[in-house]
Amino acid sequence: MGSAISARRGAGVLLHITSLPSPYGIGDLGPEAYAFVDFLVKTRQHLWQVLPLTLTDPIYGNSPYSSISAFAGNKVLISPDLLIEEGLLMREDLEPVPLFPDGRCDFSLAIPYKTRLLELAYQTFKNRKNREPFEAFCLQNTSWLENFSLFIVIKNHVAGEMWAQWPEELKDRVPQSLEAIRKEYYEEIEKEKFWQHLFFQQWHRLKSYCREKSVQLFGDLAIYVNFDSADVWAHPGLFKLDGEKRPVFVSGVPPDYFSSTGQLWGNPVYQWDVLKESGYQWWIDRVAHHLDLFDILRIDHFRGLVACWEVPAGQDTAINGKWVEVPADDFFRSLRQRFQSLPIVAEDLGLITPDVKEVMRCLGLPGMKVLLFAFGEDNPRHPYLPHNYEKNFLVYTGTHDNNTVRGWFECDASPDEKGRFFHYCGREVSGEEIHWEFIRLAMMSVANQVIIPMQDILGLGGDTRMNRPSISRDNWGWRLRPGQIAEPTAERLLEMTVTYGRG
Repeated sequence: MGSAISARRGAGVLLHITSLPSPYGIGDLGPEAYAFVDFLVKTRQHLWQVLPLTLTDPIYGNSPYSSISAFAGNKVLISPDLLIEEGLLMREDLEPVPLFPDGRCDFSLAIPYKTRLLELAYQTFKNRKNREPFEAFCLQNTSWLENFSLFIVIKNHVAGEMWAQWPEELKDRVPQSLEAIRKEYYEEIEKEKFWQHLFFQQWHRLKSYCREKSVQLFGDLAIYVNFDSADVWAHPGLFKLDGEKRPVFVSGVPPDYFSSTGQLWGNPVYQWDVLKESGYQWWIDRVAHHLDLFDILRIDHFRGLVACWEVPAGQDTAINGKWVEVPADDFFRSLRQRFQSLPIVAEDLGLITPDVKEVMRCLGLPGMKVLLFAFGEDNPRHPYLPHNYEKNFLVYTGTHDNNTVRGWFECDASPDEKGRFFHYCGREVSGEEIHWEFIRLAMMSVANQVIIPMQDILGLGGDTRMNRPSISRDNWGWRLRPGQIAEPTAERLLEMTVTYGRG
């Protein structure tokens, strides 16, 4: 079965929702999201790629890849402007608006500000007679919403401690104790559910607009979940935990060219034999949930669905891990039986072994090519050089984990790398023009799809990169300023898209 991702040539832009302009300190699902779709239409871009929409936490540096729920949406992305439109807020409720910085997300100011507005919206909703849409949402999402809202409320009342430190009866989900919490904190639980309802209502409204405009939404699914999450608390048997419900093994990747100690991510790893017995129900629910949100889904660290690197809990590095096979054939067979099509992109960066390539080939899943990786060595057969691409790939100038093209050129690239790039292009290029040469190489390649981060379309420097994987603070903060996309930039992107047959 094919992957159901369009085989025709196309192009798109990587821009997370938080990076949209907004007067409220962080990008949201309001007017600027619709304006961005209009920009995509105007420049004939068919894909809008975003990062995970899950709830973030300042404890984890506000990373969208570290969440307390694999299903819940990030309530901070709810648009106050749309809440005013729906009669849930008054314009005067917005005051006082903190002095938010331009061009950056200020999570420390935006989270409390947005939470105050959401509290007001809930108070208005409480007095409304028509609760049918809300109740239908709750019914449709019971499988995760009940556990999530309960988890949040308990956490709020035990000083934010990890669930493994909760009183035994709550940690072990004793039915009478959970029922007592449901009764005592009924309204708080309802409030959490209502905020989820608002988030998904606004998201689906945006998705409908994208569909009208022939723009596909391209989402991201982090393969692992946090230990301190509603998912692990509600389904401890699906993860390798000990008798005290603490991780026995945690996730990571082995030492490689980039790191002599590997990367220790620390998430609990899956108990695949238990998942198999259940027909992979939790994973199927998760994929179904995300395919409802997006037209195309990228699975981050896809190779972990074929074999995963398991490190004994308590280790300081990932060196002492081992590869553990996943029942990939059986798992993907179950997915194919459940879904008519699997519009999935495999994040296949890094060391990819033949077994992973074989699974991708059998499923017809496209992989990724990153141009920034192409010039590190003098090797005409380098897999990231455009003349070595095949059609069933998505080519990126860089991803959210890379420096911007200009930042790479000005700060990271060695003289040899610059020389190889100039030689490949057939001419020398200035720092002001380097991003357009990278975009041109991507656009003219045979790869079916091209995705360009917004920072590279604008030719921005390294101070605007989204994430530095080795640093846990000051990430995920870059934001477009209102009016920052100038007309000549849009025209040049359109011209290049059309010239290379992607429009």
